[in-house]
Amino acid sequence: MADWITVASVGEITPGAPKIVDIDGTLIAIFHLDGDYYAIEDVCTHDGGLLTGGKIECGEIICPRHGARFCIKTGTALTPPAYEATTIFPVRVQGNEIQVQDNRWD
Repeated sequence: MADWITVASVGEITPGAPKIVDIDGTLIAIFHLDGDYYAIEDVCTHDGGLLTGGKIECGEIICPRHGARFCIKTGTALTPPAYEATTIFPVRVQGNEIQVQDNRWD
């Protein structure tokens, strides 16, 4: 099973301003949304561009390149031109640390 990796401290990630981390070559965007933390791969499945830099509204991130919308909580692609979900990662809070796990290869 993959290890948990500390990516931030509680209070470091504010709503509307995701933190981007690189875990073994994968860019992951950590969001603080509705009092919880979520982690998705920072990639638009339409063309491989970065999602961060896009507008965040109503629990969705909008790809800054072509406007595809993704659910931050589930990674689901909500509008064309993207049709495939982006990868989500488990997140937990341990004490004052926000941790992410890359369990794709388990």
